[in-house]
Amino acid sequence: MSVRKLKPNTPGQRFKVVNNNDIITADKPEKSLLTPLKKSGGRNNQGKMTMRYIGGGHKRRYRLIDFKRDKQGVEATVESIQYDPNRTAFIALLKYTDGEKRYIIAPSGIKVGQSVLSGKDNVPTEIGNAMPLSKIPFGTIISCVELRPGQGAIMARSAGTFAQLMAKEGKYVTIKLPSGETRLILADCLATIGAVSNSDHQLCISGKAGRSRWLGRRPRTRPVVMNPVDHPMGGGEGRASGGHPRSRNGIPAKGFRTRSKTKSSSKHILERKKK
Repeated sequence: MSVRKLKPNTPGQRFKVVNNNDIITADKPEKSLLTPLKKSGGRNNQGKMTMRYIGGGHKRRYRLIDFKRDKQGVEATVESIQYDPNRTAFIALLKYTDGEKRYIIAPSGIKVGQSVLSGKDNVPTEIGNAMPLSKIPFGTIISCVELRPGQGAIMARSAGTFAQLMAKEGKYVTIKLPSGETRLILADCLATIGAVSNSDHQLCISGKAGRSRWLGRRPRTRPVVMNPVDHPMGGGEGRASGGHPRSRNGIPAKGFRTRSKTKSSSKHILERKKK
């Protein structure tokens, strides 16, 4: 994959960097795997705004993604690789030998026509295959990792991310996550071999504010220009610096730990994520 810089024909294209999308092989999604996606505009069931800076954006339909990979022992062929407006990664359309079709998060390097498999036994360690962590060799790059068996993939799902299997001990394995955190996960949890596709996503530059509006993001007001009644960093004569960085309800930012000290899963974290 690669990115390309556009010619500055308009002010919006001057700094625009877009994905080449040379890996994408289909324009239209699979109709049987689409569901409506309702927008809230940041409002609750009473119509009151509870989340700011949300609204508008292009109409979307949700692609049903198979995060559980629970169709085990049945081989599938990659029919196409598609763009998904609801996530940063690309998705792959699988067609199983019994005729069923499912979407999965496309791993980096997956090809159309390739066979993929998920299961507990006799599954080769190849890109796109899903298997329990206990069956994966040390040092393997993995993605779409479960946190609890049968829950479905919940970690390392966004574009270009991956985790690494570091060690195995008893019923747990040690995983190094994209954040830098090292933690224990039950060996029965499923993971997919390979990193997530579209690693060039972080190199893309939107080029203009309008593209944020297409994504449903409204303009954000900086706290430092607010009044003291609206934000702890507001107020002051002239261009005041705003004081210590903090959220609207007073929680410090930039390094302040918000994780509960009494959280039960803390015992599974061997090394905290990097600041």
